[in-house]
Amino acid sequence: MTETANPTAAGAKSAGKGLKIERIFSTEGVHPYDELTWERRDVVQTNWKTGETVFEQRGVEFPDFWSVNASTIVTTKYFRGAVGTPERETGLKQLIDRVVGKYVEAGIANGYFDTDADAEVFEHELTWLLAHQYFSFNSPVWFNVGTQSPQQVSACFILSVDDSMDSILNWYKEEGFIFKGGSGAGLNLSRIRSSKELLSSGGTASGPVSFMRGADASAGTIKSGGATRRAAKMVVLDVDHPDIEEFVETKWREEDKIRALRDAGFDMDLGGKDITSVQYQNANNSVRVTDEFMRAVEDGTEFGLRARKTGEVIETVDARTLFRKISEAAWACADPGLQYDDTINDWHTNPETGRITASNPCSEYMSLDNSSCNLASLNLLKFLKDDDTFDAELFTKAVELIITAMDISICFADFPTEPIGETTRDYRQLGIGYANLGALLMAMGLGYDSDGGRAMAATITSLMTGTSYRRSAELAAIVGPYAGYARNAEAHNRVMRKHQAANDTVRPLHVADTEVHKAATKEWAQVVELGKVNGFRNAQASVLAPTGTIGFMMDCDTTGIEPDFSLVKFKKLVGGGSMQIVNQTIPRALKKLGYDEEKIEAIVAYIAEHGHVVDAPGLKTEHYEVFDTAMGERALKPMGHVKMMAACQPFLSGAISKTVNLPETATVEEIEDIYLQSWKLGLKATAVYRDNCKVGQPLADGGGKAKKDAADAEAAEVVEKVVEKVVYAPTRKRLPKARRSLTTSFTVGGAEGYMTSGAHEDGSLGEIFLKLGKQGSTLAGVMDAFSIAVSIGLQYGVPLETYVSKFTNLRFEPAGLTDDPDVRMSQSIMDYIFRRLALDYLSFEERSMLGIYSAEERQRHLETGSYEPIEETGSAAELVEKPTASAPVVEAATVVEEAVHGRHETSDADEDPLAGAPKVEPKVAHTSAELLEQITGHAVDSPLCMTCGTKMRPAGSCYVCEGCGSTSGCS
Repeated sequence: MTETANPTAAGAKSAGKGLKIERIFSTEGVHPYDELTWERRDVVQTNWKTGETVFEQRGVEFPDFWSVNASTIVTTKYFRGAVGTPERETGLKQLIDRVVGKYVEAGIANGYFDTDADAEVFEHELTWLLAHQYFSFNSPVWFNVGTQSPQQVSACFILSVDDSMDSILNWYKEEGFIFKGGSGAGLNLSRIRSSKELLSSGGTASGPVSFMRGADASAGTIKSGGATRRAAKMVVLDVDHPDIEEFVETKWREEDKIRALRDAGFDMDLGGKDITSVQYQNANNSVRVTDEFMRAVEDGTEFGLRARKTGEVIETVDARTLFRKISEAAWACADPGLQYDDTINDWHTNPETGRITASNPCSEYMSLDNSSCNLASLNLLKFLKDDDTFDAELFTKAVELIITAMDISICFADFPTEPIGETTRDYRQLGIGYANLGALLMAMGLGYDSDGGRAMAATITSLMTGTSYRRSAELAAIVGPYAGYARNAEAHNRVMRKHQAANDTVRPLHVADTEVHKAATKEWAQVVELGKVNGFRNAQASVLAPTGTIGFMMDCDTTGIEPDFSLVKFKKLVGGGSMQIVNQTIPRALKKLGYDEEKIEAIVAYIAEHGHVVDAPGLKTEHYEVFDTAMGERALKPMGHVKMMAACQPFLSGAISKTVNLPETATVEEIEDIYLQSWKLGLKATAVYRDNCKVGQPLADGGGKAKKDAADAEAAEVVEKVVEKVVYAPTRKRLPKARRSLTTSFTVGGAEGYMTSGAHEDGSLGEIFLKLGKQGSTLAGVMDAFSIAVSIGLQYGVPLETYVSKFTNLRFEPAGLTDDPDVRMSQSIMDYIFRRLALDYLSFEERSMLGIYSAEERQRHLETGSYEPIEETGSAAELVEKPTASAPVVEAATVVEEAVHGRHETSDADEDPLAGAPKVEPKVAHTSAELLEQITGHAVDSPLCMTCGTKMRPAGSCYVCEGCGSTSGCS
């Protein structure tokens, strides 16, 4: 696909003048670093589950206003050099200098700057913006630029595969190299003949789905070979492919298999040891639909599936039936999404070179086959002025500078394959975007799902892309248009006029968006005029990416185009520890809406306790919408997400990485409507996710509140029916043939014994076996008989609490000290056994009613005056699945006191005011997702991070970990 490039575009020194760079952000005569206050920090990262230290670097240097989370993630992810060696980077200055230095060097070598002074201003401006968190390049830039590694700057790739075995095997190889480097790729398999067509040899073709199996296995293998996140890939199939139904059903069928295996006891969570036994789990699937198909769905007519070689219709299907099947599959397992082919190609600037057939894994980059895109995102909240209006002028200047730097990077970038390198150098696709839109709108007092919010987002997006293309046209005059421009000039300029026309249809509603819209209108007028004369340096300019890790680098509250995740955040503190804070955008929004300090303080306090604004004291109901979030009590309606995407889509070269989240109760019809409305509103792609539709998404504490309420209601109904129909009679609940058990060795007063306890599937105690004395002795026989009697009683429904209350505190020999740190003194073997069973199988609340506490709880009482647990004690069944370390030994003074006075903690239950009325604290949160679950009682349906084990949160169509910055996507 190599085009004939002019000498300047190929890298020669420009014959004309270069860019004059205006100093806007930095101060003349002062280096950007000298304007900041710097401090040294220790970055120590642990896996919270195991306590293992997974990273440690002390004394790293960052500006004082950078959060602990930002400095931690940048240190662990982006600093180069082996830890503990002189080559290791030790501060943000080194990181920024490494990257910016390479950009300036390449800019000078390729004739971008008019003078050396302009190059220096460019360096200072870029450094200032990065250090102040105004924007960030995508992760590969920080990984690679300025190092000895290949200078890969792109996170997004689109591959190509043809109907030949050589091409298919080459696809496997190219995809493997991209995954190895930590990036992702997408491709369209529609050129491969279907399983309903013949080969030249006369046999039947395998079809694309069969080859997907091999690629999926390859992706899973490369991931398991050392990557810390799953391989990110997108597989697309055209809706008129004869194998489309098989493609639609692939992940749907596998999800049913996952459920069956899970119910049989296999570990099928994401990252579980048995999940590799199912297929197609390493890719996102999308169906490429046409306007013809969507109109057939509306009209209820038939639609033809076409042979790949001849294009003839070989089968007809009912369009509505196929559309329904697509929606049913998405309802069941979140795949496939839809990509709207005609819309995508109607906004394509290079149709003479080839059609756009696929996207990257997150669906924001859509361009030619064998191409790549390097991304950068701006932090929108940085451009909010003190009067709560958006600074369009400053934003424009930042976009000019950033888009220039992004184009320079293509001059020195390396690529994973030569075809990708050729296409990228010839078309120079860029992907400028933004983060923090949700926080910006809230701070301005605008609801995310409101006309005002959408108008503001649309004008900002229009201004960003308009400025980018205007600068691209200016660059074309200096260093030449992209090599493929000449053959696509008419089409490219047509798309620029489409953007301009879309801008004209935006209707601003406030003073703030009116000013931004005026600036955008001015930019598009220049784009159209300059483009006619100069052409353009870049075939594409903008996308809206997930901004996962780089969003943390910029300390953004919200990612990409997303609304705020929740109103209460989890924040790490300098020196260790963390705290729960209310989103700091909220007080600013309340002030903007006219509330005084007293009311603001009361509303913020209410949000801190409840996690939402419903019934907040003094807050007007008409202002609730401003504080709607992605999750929680006031979660946005699905169409609110779709409408925001539709408002911004006409002003993007590419598309938007975003998933439309639906509640678990959503219907197939709702998904059909979202897909249909997305097409009508002009989106390029749509993906949906219904809560709890996937087994392989580990949840905290089971399902959400809705699921629990439904289960409680169902249980109550069953109980009522049973009471009406039968008189109570005891029924024995036998244990399954294979059951979980826990064996405990113990010593009481010098006498040794063993206890084995078996549990039902729900974790409740069902049997015990006690071994004391020699086999055949009287004591052994009595213990066997006692064990059988207690076990039968348990199986007939006698509560364990009853046994514990009857047998604890019984006094007889042997008695005295034990070897169990949780039960240091025992008055008899029976006293010990039932205290141990209580600790293993009863909840904290049940035990505290009986005055039984673990060593850890008693230690906490000594230190804080409270037995309240930080984390709910697990059942014995859970302990069998995941053994834990022994509880800490109680302080020596406590043991001595017990031994001398014959006193132990559990004998004081009646005197302890806390006994019988414990206050149980929820589990410790490690991320905002877990904190939201803790406050609201609703489960957040997200995977656990494979690096540090914390619950991730949504970021576009991907997930991001607040603990370590890992993402599930390609950015």
